[in-house]
Amino acid sequence: MQDNNAMFADGAAYERLMGRWSQKIGQHFLDWLAATPGKDWLDVGCGNGAFTEIIQARSAPARLAGLDASESQIAYARQRAGCNAAAFQVGDAQNLAFPDASFDVSVMALVIAFLPDPARAVAELARVTRPGGTCASYMWDLPSGVPTFPLYRELAALGHVAPMPPNAKISSSAALQQLWQDAGFEAIEVQTFTTPVIFDDFEDFWASNSGSVGPQAAMLHSLNDADRSNLRAALRQKLPTDAAGRIAYSATANAVKGRRAG
Repeated sequence: MQDNNAMFADGAAYERLMGRWSQKIGQHFLDWLAATPGKDWLDVGCGNGAFTEIIQARSAPARLAGLDASESQIAYARQRAGCNAAAFQVGDAQNLAFPDASFDVSVMALVIAFLPDPARAVAELARVTRPGGTCASYMWDLPSGVPTFPLYRELAALGHVAPMPPNAKISSSAALQQLWQDAGFEAIEVQTFTTPVIFDDFEDFWASNSGSVGPQAAMLHSLNDADRSNLRAALRQKLPTDAAGRIAYSATANAVKGRRAG
C-alpha cells in the first residue's frame, strides 16, 4: 500500500493541490454543522491546517486541537497565522491520544477514505467526544468529485490509472451514513457540497496538479517525455477553458454528521 504519510508530506505543495479547495468546501461544512461558539474542537487528520484555520476563523472555539500522522504537515500547520490558537500534535486517527469525552465537536476533513480502518477511526472519534456532542466528516466524492479528477481521467485514457485511497468506497453519502449508524450516533444527517475549482490558465492548473503530493504525484513523475507531452495535450484540449484562458470546473464532497449518544 502507498504510504499516505509520505504521499502528503509537503504542506506547501498540498496547499496548492488541495488545501484551498478544502477550505471552500470546509466553509459550507461548518455552516451546515452550525456549532455554537465556545466549543472544544478536534480536527483529526488536520494535514497542513487548511481546515483547522477556518474552524478558528468561523466557529470561535474555546479550544482547538489538530492531529495528523505527518510530522511535516503538522510543522506547516503550526506556521499558519490563522491557526495560532490551535494546539497541533502528531498522532494516529485510529488511536487518538486524548481521554474519553474531551471535545464537543470532533471532525475529520478529507481523510476518512485514506485510513486503513475507517470504522475504528470513527469509534475513536466518538470515544473522545462528549455525550450530546457532534461528530462529523466530509470526503471528496471519489473518484469523479475530487478536484484532481480531470488529471486522473486523462492519465487513465493513456493507460496510467492513478491509485485510489484504500477505502475510496467510503466516500459516498450512503457509505458515510452507514458508518455513522454502525457507530451508534443519533440524529444522523448527510449532505453533499459542491465548490468551483478555478485556475488562472493551463500552466496554473499543471503546476498545481503535478507537484510532489497526492496519489497522482509518483505516476506523473514516472511518465516518459512522450506520455507527459500527450497528457498535457489532452488536458489542454479537454479542460473547460474560457476566452481569457481561465479553467473552471466543479468538485463535490459528501458529508455526514451525528450526535454522540449517552
